Amino acid sequence: MKFKDFLTIISTIKLKHLGGLDTQLKMTPIERLQLDLSKIIAKNPKEAAVLMLMYPNKHQETCFLLTKRANYKGTHSAQISFPGGKKDLKDTSFSETALRETFEEVNVSATEINIIKNLTKTYISPSNFWVYPFIGIMHKTPTFKKNYEVASLIEVTLQQLLDTKNVSSVCIKTSYMNNVEVPCFKFGDHIVWGATAMILNEVKELFLEFIK
Repeated sequence: MKFKDFLTIISTIKLKHLGGLDTQLKMTPIERLQLDLSKIIAKNPKEAAVLMLMYPNKHQETCFLLTKRANYKGTHSAQISFPGGKKDLKDTSFSETALRETFEEVNVSATEINIIKNLTKTYISPSNFWVYPFIGIMHKTPTFKKNYEVASLIEVTLQQLLDTKNVSSVCIKTSYMNNVEVPCFKFGDHIVWGATAMILNEVKELFLEFIK
């Protein structure tokens, strides 16, 4: 989708009803379906926010940014996610958290980003976080500069997200899962699963009616 066409539908997207948890659960491993809200609340989750930053690439196609995390001694080492992180005490809102973390991780200033929609909050069980996702847009191609938390930057077109051929499943082995088959998106050589895939699926359904 060309960015000029994308801009024409933003006002509709802002008002459109979210698919919510039902949409997210389509990209959820069976193990996570067993968690109910009361069990999550009992765990007293921490809180974080992420940003799906959408912008035009050099070909004026609508894109969004994903990051591959650096290797570290933690639950989500080397996984693919949106820019984002834990809410700071000085943050006045979750959108401020998402914007601050985006600046820290990929050097895009909050003044250049317009938040257009908040998405359904997502629970990440391995690290016990409620994550609040947002869609933000830039009207120019960003110049990213990653920090030490980011191993690599991944640019994905909106068209790739909307292409059903990129929905698949894969067997995952991590520090907290052993050879579990999970639904995923495949963008080239990159496999996106877990909470990021759940959020992406909600975004995908927001834009499906605009496929030509």
